[in-house]
Amino acid sequence: MSVKVSTEQITAWNKELGQKSPLEITQWAIALARESGGNAIVSTNFRPYEAVVLHLATQAQAAIPVLWVDHGYNRPATYKHAEEVKRLLGLNLQSYLPKITPAHRDAIDGPIPTPEDEEGLKKFSAVMKLEPFQRGMRELAPSIWITALRKVQNPNRAELDIVSADANFGSLKISPVFYLTDAEMEYYLAEHKLPNEWDYFDPAKADERRECGLHASWGAGKVEALKG
Repeated sequence: MSVKVSTEQITAWNKELGQKSPLEITQWAIALARESGGNAIVSTNFRPYEAVVLHLATQAQAAIPVLWVDHGYNRPATYKHAEEVKRLLGLNLQSYLPKITPAHRDAIDGPIPTPEDEEGLKKFSAVMKLEPFQRGMRELAPSIWITALRKVQNPNRAELDIVSADANFGSLKISPVFYLTDAEMEYYLAEHKLPNEWDYFDPAKADERRECGLHASWGAGKVEALKG
């Protein structure tokens, strides 16, 4: 079930929420989902600082579904970090895997594409990340999607805001930490005694300045192309 809102309403919400704390924004998002007769989820990839938004989400709704696409290419430190955060916060983790294993994919298509191979990276992302994410979103069917997006992460995200309509998955996307700096995220982790993980690498992005497709307009088209 989706929340139907106008551009004017989203603009008004962003103005109002810009004065709120991340926890207040998260609580607002959960309340909006309930008022609309829908449900909220939070997504994660267990990258650096992800424990912040997961802590916020579980403070607002203890058993909130946590959507994680485990594409199979995470480093050991990331898997260990995921288990630690799951235990500490009691996460209701909903894991979605690609329909093809990493070993099978590598045997057919070769190594993970490099940053110079833009089309190869988009194909990799569609198969290993976007398709299972779309499957998870379809099954969990959230009206509200809480994310850890932040303005400082890359130029594409600087054009977003706390609340944005998501064209790829049909949910209202809420980013409670959108305006937080790295220093503020570090402080939150320390204040709440939460772990961090710096060995994270996203093969679907290849570098931190790219988008993997979840929050970019080309993502939906790539997944649809797989069905053709």
